[in-house]
Amino acid sequence: MTATTTTPVATAPVRTLRQPSARLRAWATRAPLLPALVFMIVVTQLPFVATLVISFFDWNALYPKARRFTGLDNYRQVLTDADLRHSVWTTVLLTAAVVLVSLVVGLALALLLDRRFRGRGVVRTLLIAPFLIVPVAAALLWKHVLYNPEYGLFNGLLHYVGGPQPDWISNTPLLAVEASLVWQWTPFMMLILLAGLQSRDHEQIEAARVDGASDWQIFRHLTLPHLRRYLELGALLGSIYIVQNFDAVFTITSGGLGTANLPYTVYQSFYQAHENGLASAAGVLVVIGSIVIATFALRVVSSLFREEVARS
Repeated sequence: MTATTTTPVATAPVRTLRQPSARLRAWATRAPLLPALVFMIVVTQLPFVATLVISFFDWNALYPKARRFTGLDNYRQVLTDADLRHSVWTTVLLTAAVVLVSLVVGLALALLLDRRFRGRGVVRTLLIAPFLIVPVAAALLWKHVLYNPEYGLFNGLLHYVGGPQPDWISNTPLLAVEASLVWQWTPFMMLILLAGLQSRDHEQIEAARVDGASDWQIFRHLTLPHLRRYLELGALLGSIYIVQNFDAVFTITSGGLGTANLPYTVYQSFYQAHENGLASAAGVLVVIGSIVIATFALRVVSSLFREEVARS
């Protein structure tokens, strides 16, 4: 008998394709956003960090070699100086007045536009127009076309009916600034509240009408509670802008007659007094206040989205 031997046949190695990891897929998804993220960091965050560093120094641009580290002295001066505290109070008063009046007038206009009538589209377009005007152009419009004591529209109407001819900016400077901002921001509030009105449950309203509820009862017990989130959102978003408003104060009154708010004080400290450290400290406080308000605004927006998802 002869023994037969078998030689093993060499088999080629089987290549297994590795699936990319979840982390790699996540980075591949986010890679197109990286240039925008880097640009945002360079444009917004790096200047803020530089402002934060400068705010700890006594730094006058006219005497750059005399700068020195002072810690929190600039912040202490911003919070204790009489003029700066007055600008903080003016900022709070200006913001509260403009936001509240804009919300009330915007709610009235939203209730009007929520009804069907001929020419509603044209009226809505005309009411939105003030919000689309450049802020400086809007302030110039109010200063020269409406407030001017010699050829302004307000005094022209008063002259037609035999009334007085006041100098609106000199007599009521803060009110003049507030009126121009209310005119510009009422359309924004109107749009937010109109969106809230159109998201109501109309079947619930019809059921209330069938039960004999009046328009005032429907508004008080159904419409107003439904608009609470939208009112909060409009107030928070409006506050974020008005706190930082510079255009109207600079254009209409140039910060005089007690209308200088905190952003205008920052401008005065930086460009007129050349106090870089003091202006940076005031600017940081404005940013911190805006961040606090924006945090509440984001929470309100998130809650609105959650409500819409739950409703759908």
